[in-house]
This record gives sequence, structure tokens and C-alpha cells, in this order.
Amino acid sequence: MIGQVLRGRWRTLVALALLGALVGAGSSVILSPGYRTTSNVLLQGPREADELLTQAEVATSSVVLDRAAAVLGRGSGADLRDRVSTTVAQGNVITIAATDDSAEHAQQVADQVAQEFVKYSTQVLASTGDAAVKVAQERRETLRQQVAQTNQRITELAEKVSDGTTSVETVQLRTELAALRSSIEQAMSTLNATDTTSGGLGSMVVMGAAERPTSAAAPTLPQLALGGAALFFVFGLLGHLFAARTDRRLRDEEEIGAALGGPVLATVDIPDIADEPDPEAKPSLRAKLLGDDKPWNIRRIDVTPDEIDGDVHYRRLVSRLPRRRLLVLVAEGDHAARTAATRIAGLAGRRFTVVTVAPARPVVEDQTAEGVLVVLGLGTRTAWELVGVAEACADAGLAVVGAALIRPVRPTRAPGAKPGKQAGKDREALAGTP
Repeated sequence: MIGQVLRGRWRTLVALALLGALVGAGSSVILSPGYRTTSNVLLQGPREADELLTQAEVATSSVVLDRAAAVLGRGSGADLRDRVSTTVAQGNVITIAATDDSAEHAQQVADQVAQEFVKYSTQVLASTGDAAVKVAQERRETLRQQVAQTNQRITELAEKVSDGTTSVETVQLRTELAALRSSIEQAMSTLNATDTTSGGLGSMVVMGAAERPTSAAAPTLPQLALGGAALFFVFGLLGHLFAARTDRRLRDEEEIGAALGGPVLATVDIPDIADEPDPEAKPSLRAKLLGDDKPWNIRRIDVTPDEIDGDVHYRRLVSRLPRRRLLVLVAEGDHAARTAATRIAGLAGRRFTVVTVAPARPVVEDQTAEGVLVVLGLGTRTAWELVGVAEACADAGLAVVGAALIRPVRPTRAPGAKPGKQAGKDREALAGTP
């Protein structure tokens, strides 16, 4: 079935692919980021996770972006806000990513934002450095006093237990002495950590210049155009397959006969030429360009148009019909059935009269005929439409004597071409059609 869609609707699918390519190319204005590069800033010393996240937010603050934009001559920081982003990497590294329409501008933006970020953070830390140093000195002084008091208490306890006697009081003193030693070790560790933190506070360095990108970052315009073309092509293909699966038009002879209330007398194959115009229809410009005004699932056979002779089947059909006046009923818009009905009426002479009804609201006017022969294209009407035709005939007092089904087939060989391997089987199938 996919092969039938590709053969019968290749123009439509190509048009959808081109439309998808245009939509993808147009969306590149919004979705394509352009050129992208990164610059890394290292924060030395021990850092908490929250502190790193705060520094990453500072890197994209309005102050940093305004300063970078002023140096670059790119307007204000608002112009850079959508082009600059930051992430926290492992090892106390803040990555500053910049995008722009050119590789050179992207590199300049990344480098300048990183430099302004380091300058601004250094200035902020320097302005608050005196207060931070004072607080650190107070904490260290408190810790030193705690260490001194603990050492004095340890000396007192050591003198009490130095006589070598063992008692309950001696055991308690030794326990207290061990607790004091743990306390002084903890205080010394805190003091060392405070000295280390205060000594490394605010040390930042830019880890080299940003690399100049050699190609645009994904998704690029060609990628979006190709993706849009593929997406629209697949959607078009799936749409045709879905329409075929949900088609309710009857193609089974027994179902058609049951809906009409009469037997199917014959199924006649006729050649369907893809470029043959329908005289009853006025094809639109879209139909002329895409060729989608004909069914895509027409059967293809390896014969020439001349080898499909429907007159034999028409004569057989006329010979089976009762020799009385009949109406040959066709639906509006069914060009193949209309052509076949005209040929059947021509073979039968004046006994047959061809009438056309609207399939949505069929009305059969009172006639002097004695029955109705329904001629319709195979797979052109739903069961409810055929039931409506049968009811319209009953309202007119006419019985459906039978139906003739017209099945268009598309020859794959031009006149005079040599037959292929499948040609013999196809001719036998056509000759054996009732």
C-alpha cells in the first residue's frame, strides 16, 4: 500500500516535502542559535554548592551584562540576556556560553562577559573585605580563648590524677580529660578552616580565551529544512494510509449487492489514463499541478490500453438483462460509470435510458421503465449511499434488477511495448472477469 501511495501521490508528497522544507527554513530564524562558544571561570578554594549557583547567577546579572555590552558596543545588557547563559561544572568551574550570528562576535561576547564577571565579583568582595576580615579575626580570637581555657583545665585535671591512685573520682576525671582533648582538637580544626577560607576568599581566574567556533550550532538551517521536509513527507504518507484505513466506500461485490437489494451482474475493467481529463469536472489549479483528482489506489496491470476490451463484457451484461425497458442509473461525479452506462445503453438500443442522481439525496422520477440497472464505479460509494439509491428506486415503484461495477485499471505498458512476465497473468485475469 505504501508503494501505491508513492506512485499515485508522489507529486503531493513532493509538494508537502517542499512545504515542510520552507517551514523548517523559516523556523530557523527562531530555533537556530547561530554560532556558540564557551568561556570558563575557575573559583579557587573550597566552595559550597549554593555559592557556586549564586556566582553563576551573578555572571548573567544586569550589571555584568551592561558592562560587557558597553565595552562591545552592543547596546545594553538586555540585548545580551538571551545570548548568554551559565552552568556550573565540576571542579568549581562556571561555564559562560555565548551565541551570536557570527563566530567572531560569539567569541567576543563570551570573553568579555567572563572578564566583567571576574572584575565585578572581585570588586564586590573587596568592598566587603574589611567587614569579613574583622568577623574572621573575632572568630579566631574566640577560638583561641576557648583553646586556652581548655588547656588550663587539662593541666588542672592532669595534676589531680598524677598521684597514680585509682578511684571512681579518678576515672571520672580521666573521662573528662579525654572529652576536653576532643574539644580542643575540634576547635583547632575550625580555626584552621577559618584561616584557609579567609585566605582564599574571592580568588577567581578566567581559564583562557573562548574558542572561535568553526560551524554553527545545531539545529542549523539545513538541518531544520531537512527535518521539516522529512516530517511533512511522513505526515502526508501517514495521512493517505489513515484515509485508506478509514475509507467506508464499498469494494466487495456481496456488500454492494446487499446494499442495493439486487445482484451484481458484472464487474468490468476499463482503462484509466492518468492524464485523461474528466469532461464533467473542472479541475482546479491544485489538481492540475499535483494530479490528485484521481484515486491513488487504482490497480496497475502489465498490459496496454488496447488489450483492455470492455465491449465483450458489456455485450455479455446486456444479454443477461431482461428484455424490457430499464433505467440505467449512475451517480453524479462518477465519470467511469457514466461512460460505461452510455456504452451499455448504446448496445441495448432504445430499451435503456440513462439517468443521473445525486448520491447524497437521490431522487428517481417516475418513468415508464420496468426496472433499474445501477452502474457505479467500484469503491466510489458507501453502504448508506447505496441504500439511499435503492430506497429512491423503491419510492418510484421500480425494482433494482442488478448492478454493474466498473473497475478502473491503469495499464503500465505503452501501445506496442513488449509484454513483461506479468502480462500473461494480467490478460487472463481481465478475460476471466465476469
